[in-house]
Amino acid sequence: MAVAFTKEESAETAAETQLPDRAISPHPNFVTEGGWKALNAALQEAREQYEAASAVEDVNERRRQTAVPLRDVRYFAERVRTAELIAAPASNETVVFGSTVTFSRDDGRVQTYRIVGEDEAEPKQGTISYVSPVAQSLMGKFVGDAVMVGEHELEIVSIA
Repeated sequence: MAVAFTKEESAETAAETQLPDRAISPHPNFVTEGGWKALNAALQEAREQYEAASAVEDVNERRRQTAVPLRDVRYFAERVRTAELIAAPASNETVVFGSTVTFSRDDGRVQTYRIVGEDEAEPKQGTISYVSPVAQSLMGKFVGDAVMVGEHELEIVSIA
């Protein structure tokens, strides 16, 4: 009976440690220079966490502790491998990947966002993904242009 219990526990542990891979976007993996550095740093951190967890002596605990870092290593290795570094915009005439755009909304708010890659987008930090509806609507436009995003009108105030 003790052996059966051990096998069941090992099966449960194995199931706990087989995490599904993080989803990879189907869009091109465009990155800014800062995004490239952040992806490499995240990959290095995941590798270090995996190495630290691999030092745990108990095999079941080691499996549990290495599951997340191993999944992250796979994800970030793929994102680094597929990254396409896009140079900073040469001009501020039109909105392109890497532009910082200030726009006014029809509700009176003024917002500023930099258009970046998917992995580096943090709207609360002032960055949005180039595949977001706002970025898609703004790309290729000029200062003074107005675009509709959903039911809201946005007018471009400046491009940096």
